[in-house]
Amino acid sequence: MKRKFYTGLAAALLTFAALLAPTTPATATHAVTDAALTPEPEPQASSIGVNGFFSVDPAQQGSTFQAAVVMEIPGDLHVNANKPLGKYSVPTIVKVDAPRGFRVTPVTYPRGTVRTFNFGGSDESRIAVYEGRTIFRFNVSVPAGQPFGVENVRVSVRFQSCTDEVCYPPATRNLDLHIGVVGRDTTPNRINGQYFGGGGGRRKR
Repeated sequence: MKRKFYTGLAAALLTFAALLAPTTPATATHAVTDAALTPEPEPQASSIGVNGFFSVDPAQQGSTFQAAVVMEIPGDLHVNANKPLGKYSVPTIVKVDAPRGFRVTPVTYPRGTVRTFNFGGSDESRIAVYEGRTIFRFNVSVPAGQPFGVENVRVSVRFQSCTDEVCYPPATRNLDLHIGVVGRDTTPNRINGQYFGGGGGRRKR
């Protein structure tokens, strides 16, 4: 009687082990090989430089100064313009979040260069793009009664980069731009003139 019991128990254990057995190595290797043959495109946004600059340092109470967001696009890439023309193209958008009481003008976008692309299909598309160094500008006004100290202007830049054959997933860059606030009797330094045509900040009358 015991022998029959142990014999049945062994058979049950063998059946349970078979159910838990992993898939064969050949099947797993085949799946890895298929994945390797169709890789996802690598995002290229990391190769695009995005930085922010002010025209003065520090800024006076009651003054208005310029700000610029500079995008450096490598030669093998382009970025969709703010008004890209293409129906499905993701536009470049710059958003500014200034400290309470500060005023910010709308961002000025440069005009894109219109080019024709195929992107591997039969239909050609005309898209306005940015290439090389691209500068977006806006003005920042400091309240007349703003306390002295360092303030932070936050900027986000959303864009989509492409080659002549393929577009990559959209990317967002976040910038924290710090500016010191001083009294009206302190003369600000004019800086970063290469991004502002030699201009600096101007004081309100």
